[in-house]
Amino acid sequence: MHQQRKSDHIRINLEEDVAFQHVSTGFERYAFTHCALPELDLEDVDTSVELLGKGLAFPLIIASMTGGTSQARALNEGLAAAAQAARIGLGVGSQRAAIEDPLLARTYQVRHVAPDILLMANLGAIQLNHGYGPDECRRAVDMIEADALILHLNPLQEALQPAGDTRFSGLLAKIEMVCRALEVPVIAKEVGWGLSGEVARRLADAGVAALDVAGAGGTSWSQVEMHRARTEGARYVAAAFADWGIPTAESLRLVRDGAPNVDIIASGGIRNGIQMAKALALGATACSVAGPFLRASSGSPSAVSDLIQTLALQFRIAMFVAGAPDVATLRSTRLRLTDR
Repeated sequence: MHQQRKSDHIRINLEEDVAFQHVSTGFERYAFTHCALPELDLEDVDTSVELLGKGLAFPLIIASMTGGTSQARALNEGLAAAAQAARIGLGVGSQRAAIEDPLLARTYQVRHVAPDILLMANLGAIQLNHGYGPDECRRAVDMIEADALILHLNPLQEALQPAGDTRFSGLLAKIEMVCRALEVPVIAKEVGWGLSGEVARRLADAGVAALDVAGAGGTSWSQVEMHRARTEGARYVAAAFADWGIPTAESLRLVRDGAPNVDIIASGGIRNGIQMAKALALGATACSVAGPFLRASSGSPSAVSDLIQTLALQFRIAMFVAGAPDVATLRSTRLRLTDR
């Protein structure tokens, strides 16, 4: 059942239109002031950042997508090798399948091809209400020799899934318990509908080291679940939520104000290096991208590396023509609001 759902998710993301219908990321509302005299050389722009104690050559993480299937093993190894070559980060998909069936662990294990990267383990926070605790979280981290653990929050997705887990009461205290018990930092991540300032503040107070906003404007998981729905009624229910959520740029602003002292990861519809630069100017420490990498990984062997190089060059040029010699300067650069 679990493996079938994972396979369905990959297939639907590759074959169907799973974008938000009328909601955008909001990045188009912001613009850099062009700097005609940057007084620096393009090659001297320093794109490096540190996130959760690990250095990244530029602030990109290939987002958590999958695991638990043979298809996922090849996908994760390919993404990890590309991440290692580019010195960027990687998250794996939810490891619940491998906690329940240890034979599936190898579909997530990528350290043999990526010994140095920032690597993030991943479990659904909801599992903490189904018997999981610090021990299972530690197993997920140890399984892939991860540097951090993502706990993902997906109440809307669970509500739309057949027999989804919707018992979200009492979860914050359990997240806090994991943060206190675990030896590695914990990241709380939405899956595509955004974090509010209030939720960000509560999670930061609970001890999470980073927040991934995963705002609206990229892949709509309500659309994914609509395509998976078995009945007309279930399709109608999911379709109504096609434009639910907090746009990524707005969520970034809210989270920065609500939790000013934790690292923020921007994700949700980020498709180019200019959006990445805007995200950092809005308060992010790094950006996470999923959909384009899923599509690239099903293309030519070099497609993933080509995509990373394209994003890196776009990001570098954006910094250059914004007059930012390093990421610290970029993060203090003021964006102007446009009329779009």
